[in-house]
Amino acid sequence: MATENENTQVIIGCAIEVHKNLGPGLLESVYEESLCYELKQSNMTFKRQQQVPIKYKSAKLSAPLRLDLSVENQIIVEVKAKEETTPIDKQQLLTYLRLLDKQVGLIINFNVKRLVDGVTRVVNQFRESPEAFKL
Repeated sequence: MATENENTQVIIGCAIEVHKNLGPGLLESVYEESLCYELKQSNMTFKRQQQVPIKYKSAKLSAPLRLDLSVENQIIVEVKAKEETTPIDKQQLLTYLRLLDKQVGLIINFNVKRLVDGVTRVVNQFRESPEAFKL
């Protein structure tokens, strides 16, 4: 099994290929589908529009989250096509990482001239230990 770093490099390489071929200015759904094509060509396993159930107290909410992509059951990828990403985009991805107990996520904004300027890596460093809650 490849490491998270190795897998993020492959994902970014696939995104660069998509950006080279399509450029900026299209809808997120176009980039997401194209990225899935490239991931498949790279023999990466992924789930698209994966539902994440949300629990509030003891209730399971009827409106689950939908992740753009979960790659190799390790990395959450949020595809964007907007003028610029915001701190809320980063916080949203961090929340997804925490809910799924994943360590690494990528925000890939295709609406940029150079894709390297549109990639943000988010790391979930929040790890609870049982001792943290002892009084």
